[in-house]
Amino acid sequence: MPTVDNLTIIYDALNEYETFSPGDTITGKVVLVLSKDIKAQSLYIKAKGDANVRWTRKSGDKTYTYHAHRRYFKLKQFLTPESSAETDISQGSHVYPFRFTIPSQDMPPSFRAAHGSIIYKLEAVLSRSWRMDHNVSKELKFASKFVSNLQSLMAPQVGSTKKEMGLFSKGHVHMDVTINKRAYAPGETVMIAAKVNNSSSSDMTAKYSLTRSLVYRANTSTKHESYVVHKMVDDKSIKPQTQTEVQCTMKIPDGEMPTIQNCEIISVEYQIKVYLDISFASDPQVVFPVVIIPPLLISGHESGGAVGPYPAGAIGGPSNSDFPPQAVGSYPSPFHSGLQSHPAPGPAYPPVMYPALPPHIAGGYNNPMPQQHGPYASPFSSSSSTAVLHPPPSVPTFHPPPSAPEVNPQLPPSYDMSTNAPPTHNLPPSAPMMNVDFLSQSDEAPPAYNFLFPPFAPENSNSK
Repeated sequence: MPTVDNLTIIYDALNEYETFSPGDTITGKVVLVLSKDIKAQSLYIKAKGDANVRWTRKSGDKTYTYHAHRRYFKLKQFLTPESSAETDISQGSHVYPFRFTIPSQDMPPSFRAAHGSIIYKLEAVLSRSWRMDHNVSKELKFASKFVSNLQSLMAPQVGSTKKEMGLFSKGHVHMDVTINKRAYAPGETVMIAAKVNNSSSSDMTAKYSLTRSLVYRANTSTKHESYVVHKMVDDKSIKPQTQTEVQCTMKIPDGEMPTIQNCEIISVEYQIKVYLDISFASDPQVVFPVVIIPPLLISGHESGGAVGPYPAGAIGGPSNSDFPPQAVGSYPSPFHSGLQSHPAPGPAYPPVMYPALPPHIAGGYNNPMPQQHGPYASPFSSSSSTAVLHPPPSVPTFHPPPSAPEVNPQLPPSYDMSTNAPPTHNLPPSAPMMNVDFLSQSDEAPPAYNFLFPPFAPENSNSK
């Protein structure tokens, strides 16, 4: 009966895909079950990430082997005291917690193929004297947390090609192709649309394929491999002298390995090819590079992006501008469901230092409807810097005062009733005005009263 009944590693998943990325913290426990007491030199757990490539090539009777290795990190934690003396571990079940923090450096995702691998794993080791080590390992799913230019990878791609026909056909063919974006996660669908102008004398058929290209490197040697992951054929042929639009939906297979561009010894790239199969002629084609990314990046992009209804009052779609959003203006925005915008209130002005205008001209206009002031208009003038006079339909005609009239605050202003003269403010006279020129008078004494008003001589009734 073995002494070690069970040695198990259990780690805590961070997400629904059970993937880890640079900078993440791995927590878990090691469970050791013993059928009897033992003395152990050490019990520890390691976390490490390694990339390896290996392939062979024959040349005549000789076989050449190429290999390369890259280590990304190696972490170690002792679960029993680290000392030269042995540690007694009693019979039964023992649980040892562990905790690692993955280095925050650029590392490629997990990968496994015929001639290379990128593996991240946990490994627990029980070491005893005069016995072989008892170890167990558990592989980790590693995924990149960041992809540069992810926003641009979500934009559509457009391509075109034109081919002049050869000996067995006349004319030419032109094709414009569009796919919905460049970055896809396993399980997503590629939307392909092609417009074909077949100005030749040949029938042709549209075909589509997803290709994976692998490159292994060891020193200065390389090994290339290419696989057709998925292939589709349109069910209708394109007749001569016709213009046709064809469409295709291609699903990225579940579990497809991601694109790898940040490993020195392994590269993985993908291409979508749209081409026209023409008998006895080379096939015109449009090739699009695509990127396969972890599903977590797609879901994070969709949840973090501006999708769904825009905020109330927003005009247009989401913006990627580095500038802050514009303030809401005084004009109503387009109506949204259940929402209606209203003009913003005008700016607040400090209390005026001039006396209030008479009530009958306080508004400047005899308009029965209230006027709404814009955000930049002065409350004392029109929109122009020069006052524009608008006489009311009834008399008398009044003119609005200038925006900053210079008046004596102790005296009420007087208003000029003319049409063109600017408003004037005249002080009242101190005495009644007379039409006598006092400066032109001499020093003579004023005429006598009797001279100005001779006495009245009554008639004599008895004179005859």
